[in-house]
Amino acid sequence: MAKYVGAIDQGTTSTRFMIFGHDGHEVARHQLEHEQIFPQAGWVEHDPHEIWEATQDVVQTAMGRAGITAGDLAAIGITNQRETTVVWDRRTGVPYYNAIVWQDTRTDTVVAALDKDGRGDRIRHRAGLPPAPYFSGSKIQWILDTVDGARADAEAGHAIFGTIDTWLMWWLTGGPDGGLHLTDVTNASRTMLMDLETLAWDDELLAIFDVPRSMLPEIRSSSQVYGHTEAEGPFGGEVAVAGDLGDQHAALVGQVCFEPGELKNTYGTGNFLVLNTGTEIVRSTHGLLTTVAYQLGDAPAVYALEGSIAVTGSAIQWLRDQLGVIKAAAETEGLAASVDDNGGVCFVPAFSGLFAPYWRSDARGAIVGLSRYNTVAHIARAALEAICYQSKDVVDAMVADAALDLQILRVDGGVTDNELCMQIQADVLGVAVSRPVVAETTALGAAYAAGLAVGFWAGTDELVANWNEAKRWESTSTPEQRTAGHAQWKKAVERTLGWVDVD
Repeated sequence: MAKYVGAIDQGTTSTRFMIFGHDGHEVARHQLEHEQIFPQAGWVEHDPHEIWEATQDVVQTAMGRAGITAGDLAAIGITNQRETTVVWDRRTGVPYYNAIVWQDTRTDTVVAALDKDGRGDRIRHRAGLPPAPYFSGSKIQWILDTVDGARADAEAGHAIFGTIDTWLMWWLTGGPDGGLHLTDVTNASRTMLMDLETLAWDDELLAIFDVPRSMLPEIRSSSQVYGHTEAEGPFGGEVAVAGDLGDQHAALVGQVCFEPGELKNTYGTGNFLVLNTGTEIVRSTHGLLTTVAYQLGDAPAVYALEGSIAVTGSAIQWLRDQLGVIKAAAETEGLAASVDDNGGVCFVPAFSGLFAPYWRSDARGAIVGLSRYNTVAHIARAALEAICYQSKDVVDAMVADAALDLQILRVDGGVTDNELCMQIQADVLGVAVSRPVVAETTALGAAYAAGLAVGFWAGTDELVANWNEAKRWESTSTPEQRTAGHAQWKKAVERTLGWVDVD
């Protein structure tokens, strides 16, 4: 009898495979980083084949560490960096271009034009999304219009599109030899091409971006048996592929936020706050996204409000890789703790513009308030504060949109290892912050979805029973401190706007 469920967690900077037991605890993992490609300012790309090769490697290594075979796995789930766009030849598996990453802003002028002729409002109503370079639709259009032969092959049925979940599922289930061309409702809801109400590709939206319907994968539930891995593939046998969710939706499931009003914040390359709104579509008037939270089997889809923040953890990587002021991300905590406050410095890491709740692709990063007094420690502290203030901006929008009465914030992701950052977050919000025992809830959520589909877990009540708190940070700030700190942050944000001309 199968004892475990696995999850491929393909993120913006790395790929990992994690194996979980019935209690939701980790059994084994392996993780590999992949190259970040920056052809020019505002462009961000990945090599799709490097990601597929890394996926094979992490699966084989983690299974070896656990000492298990394909027969020990009840199922696997896939979770992925959302919106990142791959177009490839179904006959060969060769991409027409590198994967264009969700952070990429090359299509900012294209999407800016949509709001000038009314098409932007149609996208907001149908897809629940503002027209932005963040989402997949304009990325597909760019590849078709820019890469020689891509559009002709798309119209002939040879060129197909997928987000990274689709790319990996296609290869795992056969690739050019009958691989499944599928996605789930959560990933489809991030393309600007799916109707939120019908959960189907929408002809009007496809026409706006001039995307042939034949390119698109079939939309399925987030939790069902889609097919099985190839026997000669990385698993060394047939395993049911039974879960598929975009990373933030997977984290919501991993945090067992199954009730309307429950909220989680994932701290990774960016920050993503997702609020369960139940089976009701809540349309934001404060800069949030309306999206599909998840769909389990044949049950109705559950919706969410989301606040997406482009740059949080990656700002720490920037301090390490581009500026060279730290050697490891973990150094940031000690450096920031060596000073009592930010020394008047604010760091707004709008490297790819500002996402929720601003949606300003004309913004760019800025460090303001510098004087001769300041040191790298102040900048490090300002970087941690930027993570927390950007999250507060989104929480404030959720309070306005959904009458949210936030009492506690559930958090997960790599940045939650930084205890100073989590204390700052509690102080900025004025509420408690709670981290679960299994902080890598993205992979766990994908595993839960797969396990539910094959009966490894009988229902969501079992998953809720698995959740346990590892640490809680209580707020120590006063209302006056919170007001003053947020006012300073808002002043800094204003300085970043209008830096790039997107007209």
